[in-house]
Amino acid sequence: MTMLKRICILGCVLWHLTAAALSQPVMTRVLVTAADGRQIADAPTTAFVERDASGVVLRLDPGVTKQTIDGIGSSFTESSAFVLAHLERTRRREVMRRIFAEDGANFTLTRMHIGSCDFSVEGKYSYADEWDDADLSSFSIAPDREGFDPARYPGIRDSGYDLLPMILEAQDIKAGQADSELRIIGSAWTAPPWMKDTGEWFIPGSESNNWQGTGGWLKPEHHATYARYLIRFLDAYKAEGVDLWAITPVNEPNGNGGFWESMHFSAESQNDFVKRHLGPRLAESRHADTRLLIYDQNRDELEHWARVMLGDLETAPYVYGVAVHWYASTVDVFEEALASVRSEFPGFAVVHTEGCIDNLGNPAPNGIRDPAGFQEENWFQNDEFWWTKTATDWAYEAEWAGERAADHPKYVPVHRYARNIIVSLDHWMTGWVDWNVVLDARGGPNHANNFCGAPIMIDTATGDVYYTPIYHVLSQFSRTIRPGDVGVAATLERDGLADDALHACATKNDRGQISVQLLNTTGTAIELDLEIAGAVAPVRVPANAVVTVQLGI
Repeated sequence: MTMLKRICILGCVLWHLTAAALSQPVMTRVLVTAADGRQIADAPTTAFVERDASGVVLRLDPGVTKQTIDGIGSSFTESSAFVLAHLERTRRREVMRRIFAEDGANFTLTRMHIGSCDFSVEGKYSYADEWDDADLSSFSIAPDREGFDPARYPGIRDSGYDLLPMILEAQDIKAGQADSELRIIGSAWTAPPWMKDTGEWFIPGSESNNWQGTGGWLKPEHHATYARYLIRFLDAYKAEGVDLWAITPVNEPNGNGGFWESMHFSAESQNDFVKRHLGPRLAESRHADTRLLIYDQNRDELEHWARVMLGDLETAPYVYGVAVHWYASTVDVFEEALASVRSEFPGFAVVHTEGCIDNLGNPAPNGIRDPAGFQEENWFQNDEFWWTKTATDWAYEAEWAGERAADHPKYVPVHRYARNIIVSLDHWMTGWVDWNVVLDARGGPNHANNFCGAPIMIDTATGDVYYTPIYHVLSQFSRTIRPGDVGVAATLERDGLADDALHACATKNDRGQISVQLLNTTGTAIELDLEIAGAVAPVRVPANAVVTVQLGI
């Protein structure tokens, strides 16, 4: 054999060995947030070897990709801005950096209310409050930037801080980093009341009618007016340097019982509104790149709304996807509905636009329907509250739940967040947005006494800032699941584990790096084998923990 031939053979062998080594997955980082106190903490990595997987197995197929991710994040509200206005500016900037900077949560997908909502300090305002102003000559977004009077609200440190300044501060933080995109979804809770058949912001329910109040319906003669109102909002925010990524026609079109600002649409009437008014007007405006998300309420009606609106060939071209909330159940993610809509309408996104811990665990009947019965539950500066079965959903666990009691048991707040995000992403959801990013120590302010949890809670009397376990879990997801990433096929073999014991999903970025998200809801550690193309690595998921495993291939 000639020397040249030997060199060629050796070269081929080395090339194949190198190629095999390059294709072998490498575990680059493991992050853990757990009930034992770890907060996005590094844990040991393990090596992949060629062997058969056994026991609990998570199999990944990076070659089978799914949906493109729109982002992970939380929401801007007037209540959040009000709480932050109680901090000295340097301290507030620190909190905002923890939310939006690259070395913080680095949230990318967010939401804001258009006009007032329950998480407005006093509520009942729009951008066109002058009665019967069909020309919208009085239109102004001044309520979003006028700030709060310290004489009226003692403790305010920055009287000029408000919803719009909060958004501008977030954009300013993002502008100083390479990953600068901030995607904002705008949702109106209602049109100005003069556009509605009730002429009211909302009409509360009562015990005699099972608490079923109303938000009223948009008058037919004001469908075009309301579409112009939403475009004027986009115009006004653009003039302030804020381009919205998406809008929805209205928040919770099925209503909320008339407890705070709301407005009704049926799937059929919203379809007509989008097809004949909002869709064409948005497409013809300078906001043609602003996406339109329909529905914007609970997942239990996702399939119905998708079929009515996405199934209409005239409406569908105007629509980017469907917005959903999680309040239909504390335990059911409605993954079958998510998969069904993806199968029927593969070209459309499903984005989770709102979820929070309702009522901070107040037991019935002293819950939201009886604010005078508020009970202190010591959730502030108390991580144990968020990691244990302490929360209830609108006090549904008691007699008010009726036939729906099984959907609303007492639950672990962290589990609800992590389960919902992981299972949703594993079933084609493209983005996930939390509700108020900051609230006070009681879960407000809220003009409807609808107090809720938030990732960050601040005692406005003392200035103490509490980063709850929810904040750390959302941060861990946001840092490792970025816009433009794609879902990766992941199959979990439970080997006898209970269905809710372990949840998993995986995503991949444009550099081929994979992030695996795991939730262990049990009180003991779970050992599993992570398998990719025959290579296997052991992974330990501690008790009551969220784990992210990052891989390079």
